[in-house]
Amino acid sequence: MADNTQSMNADYVPPNDLARKMVDAGEAKIRVSTRDTLIRAYMAGAILALAAAFAITVTINTGSPLIGALLFPVGFILLYLLGFDLLTGVFMLVPLALLDRRPGVTVNQVLRNWGLVFVGNFAGAVTVAFMISFILTFGYSVPGGEIAEKAGHIGTARTLGYEEHGLAGWLTIFIRGILCNWMVSTGVAAAMLSTSAIGKIFAMWMPIMLFFYMGFEHSVVNMFLFPFALIMGGDFTFGDYLLWNELPTALGNLVGGLLFVGLIMFVTHYKTAPRRELEI
Repeated sequence: MADNTQSMNADYVPPNDLARKMVDAGEAKIRVSTRDTLIRAYMAGAILALAAAFAITVTINTGSPLIGALLFPVGFILLYLLGFDLLTGVFMLVPLALLDRRPGVTVNQVLRNWGLVFVGNFAGAVTVAFMISFILTFGYSVPGGEIAEKAGHIGTARTLGYEEHGLAGWLTIFIRGILCNWMVSTGVAAAMLSTSAIGKIFAMWMPIMLFFYMGFEHSVVNMFLFPFALIMGGDFTFGDYLLWNELPTALGNLVGGLLFVGLIMFVTHYKTAPRRELEI
């Protein structure tokens, strides 16, 4: 029993050490070369897009959104373990290095990282969108079937459906984006709590499943979903997607990950306030 307890404690990273690891990770991502940042972001976008396509297919074939949500985290876990980067993750981690005034880390360096990861994620997600659409339609020679129809419906509902409500609709997407990356970034941070692969997997699974099942908005998942829906004949435009989904989603993801996870950990576990002195 004692050996098991010691093994568990050895695998666990305390919150104060976790906060430092998060700041270190943010600095490390800024220092990665342009080439490697783009490659890692491309692969992250592609893998997450495949996971989204998989989850949609499972949901349609089983009739159970819960099963699709239960299996979706596999893609996120794979890209994390392989060291690839999502926009939602760098939104949360990279600014921490700026707040800690790490040498050479500037606002421009943070924005550079975000821009490169966005481009890479988008390129990877759109690549998969074209591949999936091609195989479903035998090179666009036949209809895409139920999966294409479902994607088109989702794309229209989550752009024009929000537009119908005007500012309230835009703010709804924004808040869905906040809630999404609150959970996704919690998964990223929780994965750092463990030094073992199995520990990281368990830590990530629940928050990722939660955001997907609840229908929160993830900017990188949407980089696949909406271009795919457009290719499959969705009744909305690329401009509708950008204005009524991607923009408010990305801004919400930024606020959710940075404010509710990154800054919270930074303030209370990295820049901890002085301990109270008690009278004895």
